[in-house]
Amino acid sequence: MSDTPHENRDVLDFGPDGERVWLNLPDVAEQIGTDVGKVRRMLQERVLLGLRRTDRKIMSVPAELLKDGAPLPDLQGTLVVLADSGYSDEEALRWLFTDDDYPGAPVDALRSGIGKTEVRRRAQALGF
Repeated sequence: MSDTPHENRDVLDFGPDGERVWLNLPDVAEQIGTDVGKVRRMLQERVLLGLRRTDRKIMSVPAELLKDGAPLPDLQGTLVVLADSGYSDEEALRWLFTDDDYPGAPVDALRSGIGKTEVRRRAQALGF
C-alpha cells in the first residue's frame, strides 16, 4: 500500500471519512434525550466511553458510539471485555477505531448490528 497522508493520522482524530466528531457530555445528553448526570453514569458503567480532549481536557465521546439517539447496543459488553484484557479507555478506543481485517474497524461492525460476536471474540483474544 502506498504511503498516503491518511496512514499517519491518529485514529482518534480521523476516521475513513475525515475528521472524527467528538461530543462533549451536554451534547451527548441532548442527542440521547437525557441529562448530563445520566451520561456520566453511562461512562462509569462502560455503556459509553470517552476521553478528556482538547487543551481544556473536556470529557468527550466519539459520535460514532451513538446511533439512532442511543449508545450502540453492543458496545458495553465489548468495552467490558477490553477492560478485562487490560486496555485503558484510550487504548480501547484506538482498538475500536483501527481497521483489523474487518470490513472496516470494529466500531463499524458494532454499528452494523451484525458484528458483535466477531468483535468480542477478537477483543477476548487480546487478553491471551
